[in-house]
Amino acid sequence: MSVKVDLDTLADTIVDFSFAYLVTVGDDYRAHTVAVDPVLTDGALVIDSVGNSTRRNAGAHPDVTLVWPPHEPGGYTLIVDGTAADAGAGLRVEPVGAVLHRKPNPNSALSATGCGDDCVPLSE
Repeated sequence: MSVKVDLDTLADTIVDFSFAYLVTVGDDYRAHTVAVDPVLTDGALVIDSVGNSTRRNAGAHPDVTLVWPPHEPGGYTLIVDGTAADAGAGLRVEPVGAVLHRKPNPNSALSATGCGDDCVPLSE
């Protein structure tokens, strides 16, 4: 099930992170991961330049994931699922779901959302 992304919240959240990892899969369904600097433009995450493997993977399997790692241990990771499309030298990723996620603290109760991990969905 797709979760509608609140793009205003996503735009505000991305500024707290530096770079992201773009995860694509090849025809063998092995993950291919590269570091990228996506920019939120007109509701999509635009990546200026990608290599041949990433371009080939996204063309054959457009469902991709972007992962922004936390700045410090114990911080939140931003995870955005989306659909990739060719954008010249790069890719344009239309977000379909986003979440802030981190390992649960064993000394605390369940998160506010009730999941076993400490996660914050970014949706309306």
